[in-house]
Amino acid sequence: MSSPLPVASPSQQGVDARGVLALLDALQEHPHVDPHSLVVVRHGHVVARGWWAPYAPDQPHLLYSLSKSFTATALGLAVADGTLSLDARLVDALPELAASATSDRARSLTLRHLVGMGSGHLAETWDRAQAADPDEPLRGFLGIEPEREPGTVFAYNQPCTYAVGAAVQRARGETLLGQLGPRLFEPLGVAGTERFGWQQHPRGRDLGFTGLHATTDAVAALGVLLLQRGRWGERQLLPTAWVDEASRAHLPTPHEPEVDWQQGYGFQLWRQRHGFRGDGAYGQFMLVLPEHDAVVAITSDTPDMQAVLDAVWTHLLPALGDDGSGGADADEELAQRLAGLALPPAAGAPEPSDGPTWDGLLLTPSEVLRPGDAALEDVRVERRDGAWWLRVQESAAPEGGQAVATGQQVGAGWRFEVPVVPGEHRLVEAPVPDELGGGAVPLAVSGGWVRAVGGSESLRVEVRFLQTPHRLVVTGESASASVRARWVTPPLRAGSLAELRSPALARQV
Repeated sequence: MSSPLPVASPSQQGVDARGVLALLDALQEHPHVDPHSLVVVRHGHVVARGWWAPYAPDQPHLLYSLSKSFTATALGLAVADGTLSLDARLVDALPELAASATSDRARSLTLRHLVGMGSGHLAETWDRAQAADPDEPLRGFLGIEPEREPGTVFAYNQPCTYAVGAAVQRARGETLLGQLGPRLFEPLGVAGTERFGWQQHPRGRDLGFTGLHATTDAVAALGVLLLQRGRWGERQLLPTAWVDEASRAHLPTPHEPEVDWQQGYGFQLWRQRHGFRGDGAYGQFMLVLPEHDAVVAITSDTPDMQAVLDAVWTHLLPALGDDGSGGADADEELAQRLAGLALPPAAGAPEPSDGPTWDGLLLTPSEVLRPGDAALEDVRVERRDGAWWLRVQESAAPEGGQAVATGQQVGAGWRFEVPVVPGEHRLVEAPVPDELGGGAVPLAVSGGWVRAVGGSESLRVEVRFLQTPHRLVVTGESASASVRARWVTPPLRAGSLAELRSPALARQV
């Protein structure tokens, strides 16, 4: 898949390729960072672009809260064409919910308050809003009294973005993703949008605050559009005034725990020590650096997002000096490195030393795995046609259980089978039954048998859900017939493992 932007060597755009190489080293060597992709743009040209196998440029990636920046862009487009006003009250944009606003402060909430995370609440309210009305969380949200006057205090609050997305969808009569296709992605030249998807709740309403699955190229292209203050080629896709307003700090954020979250908040964009950004849980980044005329897009899986930013500031920023001092040799070294990026597969032997004793073994889960409402029911190891297979069965959701991301009832648990393949990432399309959405979930699997120092032997399999940041690690022992399954980082708002993919891959009903 080609980039939507022109490509140049780093030195042609004044970038020292040695700084990019140092950034790659820092990301790969950090014990808590699992890098998936990196795109660096300088002076409107892509100077570095790579994916760590088994991740690939055509696979959309769950962006988590980086989705918010796309929702704000949809609002900017609606404001630009006069469909909505930033000063419109939410109860006027969604009049059927007006009766749910139980206070003057709730009734006064405007789209400007909401897109800037200035609802007046002092903490996250999503769980409270959904508990109050699972079918329509906005009713629950409007029933929660803001502790302060709207527009006076910042709190990172999912219903704010959710409300903005709902208002934009109502005003334009189509989903956020449906709007952004022709109005953003197509003009930017982003490819593969047919595989993009956005989780919904209730059915038909894109979540807005999370759930967008899009490619790293799409993230980089949006970053360049914002860097260029809304201009793309000869077209002004977003008003310059909107980009300027969206990217400045409207409310202070001094109480955030990390330094690059303490620089203030705009319209679904964070200010940072250098420029501004959109970001999402576990290391999804769109970094816009106006002072360097650069954009950096990153997808990854990490619990330490500040570490990723620190690596960019330490290694990449000094390389953006406009002299390209690394020269052609460094450019060539970087090109070769980017072409060969790969994550190591799980280690293990191809066969257990005790052989057939594993065949057909039912491994009883010793820990409950709950990505949402589902849990593991059983795990089996089987040998078929000269190969080993791991079969994982989810239990059904509890009666009345819901997949929060989609609003759909979760029925029978998903069962999938993966090969036990040491020394490589085996790509698998795990089929999903129609009652759980149909289609398939793209996986990469590696693993084998590992002997501990004391002589005991265990099975270890890593299952990467390729359209998300997440990796499931399953270990089993034959002696105790037990299994442990853990997430390196736990999924957010998934009711079933079958939901860990772009919704575009599910059967449309």
